[in-house]
Parts: sequence; structure tokens; C-alpha cells
Amino acid sequence: MKKRTKIIVITAMVLLLGITGYLNVMINNSVSNGTPAQTTQTASYFQTYRSTRESTRDQEMLYYDAIISNETSTSDAIKNAESLKLDLIAQMEQELVIEGLIKAKGFEDCIVSMLDGNVNAVVKAKELSSTEVAQILAVIQSQLNTSLENIKIIPVE
Repeated sequence: MKKRTKIIVITAMVLLLGITGYLNVMINNSVSNGTPAQTTQTASYFQTYRSTRESTRDQEMLYYDAIISNETSTSDAIKNAESLKLDLIAQMEQELVIEGLIKAKGFEDCIVSMLDGNVNAVVKAKELSSTEVAQILAVIQSQLNTSLENIKIIPVE
């Protein structure tokens, strides 16, 4: 029975990861196609992304908690779930801090996502000057110590 539970939990986590990846690709495609966005669509984009990210992470936390609290979970599975949960919490805090610092530079809105050492910053702006890009890069690098080739900044009107 415990193998079945683990398989269900892992399958659900993979499914959530797939959904997140699909949404990320769809968002990146619409942004990179140069499709002009209206103000309401932009506001909706930022709200929708945050809502989706929050619900996905809530589900991930529930899965980790289920593994941790399951009496049939092995000690290795519990340690792994605890470690992944702490990593996710740290990532959430980093993204929140970076988003706040970018907004503090005068940008109206920003979403930061991190995956496998890559950082995407979607900034509410028609276009970004080289000075603005440098400000955003400085914020991200100061917080994450990430190389430039792993950072992507996307302006969204």
C-alpha cells in the first residue's frame, strides 16, 4: 500500500510540474511573439500568474506534508519531502524579495520565477532601456549570484 501512495504522490507532483511548464511555455510564447497586450490583459496576466503560482505551490506543500505525516513513509522519503519543502519555501522567499526590490526601482509590477538555476523576470513595461535592464540584473545578481546567461528579462506592456 505504501508504494501505491508514493506512486500517486509522485505522479501528482509530476502532473503539477507539467502543468506549470506548459503555462510557462504558453506565457513565454505569447510574450515573445510580440503580441501587443492591453492594460487590462497585462494586469490580468500578473494576477493570473500569481494566482496559478500560489495554488500550484499550495498543492506542492500539501503533497510534501502528506508524505511527511504519512505513517507508512520511509525515513528517506520524509527527509526528502522535508528538504524539498524547505527548498520551495526558500525559493518563494527569494522570488518575493526580488520582486519587491525590482518594484522598489520604480517598476509598476514584476514576476520572478526560478527553475534549475534559470531566472525569468517579467516586468510590466512597454520596453526597457539598457539602464533599466542593468538595474534589474543588478537586483537579481545581488540576491542570487546567478550568471547573466541564466537570467531572462521580459517586458510586458
